[in-house]
Amino acid sequence: MIQILIILTLFFFSSAETTYNVQSFGAKSDGKSDCTKAFLSAWGAACAATSPATIYVPQGTYLLGNAYFAGKLCKNTAITIRVEGTLVAPSDYNAIAKSESWLNFEGVTGVSIFGGTLDAQGSQLWACKNSGNACPKGATSLAFYNSNNIMISGLTSLNSQMFHVLIDGCNNANLVNMKISADGNSPNTDGIHVEKSSGVTIMNPDVGTGDDCVSIGPGASNLWIENLACGPGHGVSIGSLGWDLQEAGVQNVTVKTATFSGTENGVRVKTWARPSNGFVRNVLFHHVVMSNVQNPIIIDQNYCPNHESCPNQASGVKISDVTYQDIHGTSATQVAVKFDCSKTRPCTGITLDEVNLTYKDKPATASCANAGGTAAGVVEPTSCL
Repeated sequence: MIQILIILTLFFFSSAETTYNVQSFGAKSDGKSDCTKAFLSAWGAACAATSPATIYVPQGTYLLGNAYFAGKLCKNTAITIRVEGTLVAPSDYNAIAKSESWLNFEGVTGVSIFGGTLDAQGSQLWACKNSGNACPKGATSLAFYNSNNIMISGLTSLNSQMFHVLIDGCNNANLVNMKISADGNSPNTDGIHVEKSSGVTIMNPDVGTGDDCVSIGPGASNLWIENLACGPGHGVSIGSLGWDLQEAGVQNVTVKTATFSGTENGVRVKTWARPSNGFVRNVLFHHVVMSNVQNPIIIDQNYCPNHESCPNQASGVKISDVTYQDIHGTSATQVAVKFDCSKTRPCTGITLDEVNLTYKDKPATASCANAGGTAAGVVEPTSCL
């Protein structure tokens, strides 16, 4: 009996979760003291733990520079980062802008982030970019590269220099109840960008930025976006795709229950007018409300800003089997549905089902080029497929 109790006691303590408070590693919540080393030390301790571990960030404001959370030597595959405070970047944008990411997780497995606020203080860099001066590209606020089994829940991201959240080369990532905010004139501040990743679920995001609320890059597959509130911003964008001749395609994407308010686009597919072997297929946009959106439904395969790098060329990206179902609301422009597809690889399998979009209380119009498909149910504007 004693032996059994000893075994059970040892099992309990060996399997119990250990908590690492960043303040125990020297972090100060005054918003002025550099806490980067303290956070990385807490990460190192959690990685070395042989049982599930929690990194705890109490209330307060913590100043962080570029922080690289590496998974290569991390033995732990169950690390929770519970944030009650705010992580703030240095006010001088150059302090983090020369790196691709402010907070960078690479090669990690089983990392979960709960709560907290990230404030990258990007407004000065936006002003620099908008003035036309030479400026650094800027850093993505939170990036996960080549990682598996990721959870981000209840996180708020403010004022990113570039993208707010990047999921790149990952499998099985769940992003839930996130709030993302940047000024409507802030350049390149995409809310969530997903590429080269599979099994990504984005639930209940509230996004307002100066660029895409959600952008989807090459190699994204099995992506589910549900209950999205988007605006201001550029909508949900698959693309830009097709810059490279050899490029991974995008497939199995669902956007379900979304509201776009005053955005530049609603649901968009965008490809460069360049040769490419890329593709977009098996996409569903379902139950979407448009409120004063400039381009509610758009496929643009002739994307060529300033007519540079792609003059007089056609997109090689093949778009097929894209369904628009139960899309209704108001367009801010006369043309509410625009399918401008590739002249060398026309769109096929486009489906409009129960689409009802108006412009100034009157029927809007549709425009099609090199697009094939069908319309079912009530479709306004009248289908041009």
